[in-house]
Amino acid sequence: MKQTKKSAKPVKEYADIPGTIVFDAEQSRMGYGINMLCMSLIKEENRKAFKANEAEYLKAYKLTPEQTEAVLKREWNRMLELGGNIYFTAKLGATDGLSFQQMAAKMTGSTQEEYASMMLAGGRPVDGNRSKSEWKK
Repeated sequence: MKQTKKSAKPVKEYADIPGTIVFDAEQSRMGYGINMLCMSLIKEENRKAFKANEAEYLKAYKLTPEQTEAVLKREWNRMLELGGNIYFTAKLGATDGLSFQQMAAKMTGSTQEEYASMMLAGGRPVDGNRSKSEWKK
């Protein structure tokens, strides 16, 4: 990792990957509340309590206002930006009756059919998706 001159915080080289949030230790600490909330949904009684009053259920977890909003609005990509782990947030999707493929389609702004076709064709094209620094401005 490189250090910037303006801050002592290291710049993560992998932050240059377009469309990707690497779940590292920093993301894990930031998203602890979201991830514990989502893990709680493994239990049927918790899913029922959550669906009965989502806003109230969230109060049991130490979520930031931004995290709370992202969960309530089902802003899947925002949850990941705020530290959510895709494998944990998938439990929230399942609670809503979504398959992982349906969630991924929502995250990419496509229909489930478009997403499935893209993945069956080999996924996103390599060109333009390796490094943000390669993008033409």
